[in-house]
Amino acid sequence: MKRLPLVAIASCIVLVLFPVAAVAQPRNMTLVDLLNVPRVSSPQLSPDGSQILYVRADADWKTNKRISHIWRVKSDGSGAAQVTSGPDGESSPRWSPDGKWIAFLAKRSGDEAIQIYLMPADGGEGKRLTAHDGAVADITWSPDSTSIVFVSPDPKSTEQKAREKANDDVYAFDEDYQLRHLWKIDVKNEREARITQGDYTISSYELSRDGKRIAHHRAPNPLFGYSDRGEVWVMDADGRNAAQITKNTIPESSATLSPDGTELVFVANANERFETYYNDNIFLVPAGGGAARDLTKEFPYEMSSVAWSKDGKSLYFVANMGVHSELFQLDLTTKEPRQLTKGNHSIGNWSYVPELDRQVFTLDDATNPGDIWVQTGAGAPTRVTHVFDYLARDFRLPRLERVTWKGADGADVEGLLTYPLDYKEGVRCPLIVQTHGGPQSSDKFGFTSWSEYQTVLAARGYCVLQPNYRGSTGYGDAFLRDMVGSYFKNSHLDVMAGVDHVIKMGVADGDRMGKMGWSAGGHMTNKIITFTSRFKAASSGAGAANWVSMYAQSDVRTYRTPWFGGTPWQKNAPIDLYWDHSPLKYVSNVTTPTIFLVGKEDPRVPMPQSVEMYRALKSNGVPTHLYVAPREPHGWQELRHELFKMNVELDWFERWVTKRPYEWEKAPGEEDSNKTTQ
Repeated sequence: MKRLPLVAIASCIVLVLFPVAAVAQPRNMTLVDLLNVPRVSSPQLSPDGSQILYVRADADWKTNKRISHIWRVKSDGSGAAQVTSGPDGESSPRWSPDGKWIAFLAKRSGDEAIQIYLMPADGGEGKRLTAHDGAVADITWSPDSTSIVFVSPDPKSTEQKAREKANDDVYAFDEDYQLRHLWKIDVKNEREARITQGDYTISSYELSRDGKRIAHHRAPNPLFGYSDRGEVWVMDADGRNAAQITKNTIPESSATLSPDGTELVFVANANERFETYYNDNIFLVPAGGGAARDLTKEFPYEMSSVAWSKDGKSLYFVANMGVHSELFQLDLTTKEPRQLTKGNHSIGNWSYVPELDRQVFTLDDATNPGDIWVQTGAGAPTRVTHVFDYLARDFRLPRLERVTWKGADGADVEGLLTYPLDYKEGVRCPLIVQTHGGPQSSDKFGFTSWSEYQTVLAARGYCVLQPNYRGSTGYGDAFLRDMVGSYFKNSHLDVMAGVDHVIKMGVADGDRMGKMGWSAGGHMTNKIITFTSRFKAASSGAGAANWVSMYAQSDVRTYRTPWFGGTPWQKNAPIDLYWDHSPLKYVSNVTTPTIFLVGKEDPRVPMPQSVEMYRALKSNGVPTHLYVAPREPHGWQELRHELFKMNVELDWFERWVTKRPYEWEKAPGEEDSNKTTQ
């Protein structure tokens, strides 16, 4: 027998004494785990295509917010590294066309507002470029890399500043704003030049590929409620020779000049006759003005994010197709769209780089909130980043599938169904019905967020139904326009038909159901609890109660007028229709224990709407609470507020739907307390 060397024997002994550690098993996701999931946005390809800049936002529990920093990764997915680290974060990275510089936005020590910073593309510290009187936004490099165009509000006058300092700050409602205009700064001498000025605001713009002209959107003011009065304009890069291209009462976006500068595309929420309240379509118009043609009128989806191809012979765009969104290419000669991606996903943060004929975007699916992908022309997409690989590895994630059913009138309706983690065929689970906002929107395949948290609900044994009810986008104009003239015509019936379908499938327990939603999802919750008593509990986030008062209180009216055929203020106003579709009219029917949540600074569905519903239920003896988040706008932003929202809803559903105890999750670093609802 051959003798083993002592080293080999020792090695054998070591292997026996120290076995390989067992691999950790995936665990259920908690609310804090969910809030700690990073967010990836703003992917930017380098001019040579070898690298990508992107923004990554991470939860910072000490500051109670998400802080964004700029990262860089090679296009093959290697070498991901953080390149900025300011305490208040950075955003909007942009490569200079010559590849030498990276511009970004930040507010650092000594800055009174957000400014442009520059850093060498090969590494180094960022240096402030602008010292502008006002916050800088929407930066774009000139093609020759010598200057940067940006948008900023008009500076406040000396008198305004003095009054604010003295707290002499009474203001005129809907009139107290600063108009936004275009500026340019020379990178070498740091000299600024104003491009536009006048009694209008620049809502967005796009520099032509040769840098000589600017397509842009002008509105009378920056208030959201006046977006329908904005129009498409084209001008020289120095602001001269401005020409108005459209004249209507339709909100438009994404105006972009063709490579040869002769034509212009834009997206509008209209049909070919420029009538309002349709799925977004893509329009083509001569750059010198003329009649605009609807290029996608035969395409039954919702269009967005359009861009000219490298040769100008086709358009790339993203289409919302209901529960998923996909990338398309439209040949301008044949007018035939070609689908370039396909999957149970949604596309976000999409942009096209014509010099490389490449597209860069994020893909959101049930196990990945949006890693970055790159696609050349009409080729197959390839994945670049792996920020979210840990989710499927470390956590048990639920099954998500598309379901379809018939509405009360026989129309086809679809939605998404999330199954409990340990779902067993034939065993019915408690059901949470979530309705999306908008309502001009749709729920799509994707990872969950703080507002819905299906991963946590699934871990607690719930199934979750997300119905794309009548009024949703991506299903054709007839489906969307079912709400025109009658908001709650089929929409709430579609939701209840979906509930019955999931019960009929043998998945949901019809005796253990809860209802929730935010914004238009809150409107729907308010309607549902007045319509049926089948739900054991409900949570309404920023929902409307009274369409008459809501019309005046909200910062936007454009999207609401078509629902009721006019304003509530006009002669012979359709007040009866407004009131007939107001949940408050039928609030005496409510028996469902319901909580209400709203941001104190919400301009879209202001706090009084939730107060009206809460006080009505309270007066009628229905179990209820109203929770108001200080400082929060329509979409909450502070981590502890988001955690509270999820905790209080879970506590409410566990109490009334499943009758199980619930222990509130604490923010990292907090001491245990006995916080519960009453």
